[in-house]
Amino acid sequence: CLWTLAAILKETLKDALVARAGVLKKLLAPLDAVLEGFYNAILLHHFDSHHYTSPYSEATNNLISFIDLLEALLASRIELELPLRCQRILFLKVSYVLNVISSSIPYVIKKKLILLLKRCVLYKSKEDAKSGSLFLETPSLCEDMLALSNAVLQVVNLTWLNQIPLSGKSSSFGSSEAASGHDSQGGSDQTLLRALSLVVLKALEFKIHNSATEAEIK
Repeated sequence: CLWTLAAILKETLKDALVARAGVLKKLLAPLDAVLEGFYNAILLHHFDSHHYTSPYSEATNNLISFIDLLEALLASRIELELPLRCQRILFLKVSYVLNVISSSIPYVIKKKLILLLKRCVLYKSKEDAKSGSLFLETPSLCEDMLALSNAVLQVVNLTWLNQIPLSGKSSSFGSSEAASGHDSQGGSDQTLLRALSLVVLKALEFKIHNSATEAEIK
């Protein structure tokens, strides 16, 4: 079901001949509460269980299908002037995703989620893209990006980064040791390192531009 819904969303976004906003609203509005329920139930799951130890297990595949759906929902958001709750949930409840990334799930899922966060921090609405402004002007997106930035900075201020591996091997963020048999650069995943750094920098940038007081900025 997750795969089918994601596939329909992707095909709708590719089709230049349909009124995409109308089709997406008709498709997603009845599922809005259901998809938020899925988000809560799936991402609040206990990911340290043995079901997720293998990247090829059914549980892992189901989670990957759900992440694909989240990617499609994010991509579809640009078509609606007022996004639905299911298209905003990734921003408003990003702490669930941050918790999954720091759990003991397979590396392939951690990387997929971090790349999804990168898409979130680079996301712009049609209005913002047209205006060419460096700062977001769409109220709902400003609210969502602030929620995401606050959550990211909150965990980064703790020990979250130290729990994130930078390769399928044993090296981790902030570690000076290379993974065995590799030099320090070859042992880490440069794509993941860049994405993770960008997420933190963009969260910091957005928070600074939207902070009321100097103390808050510091």
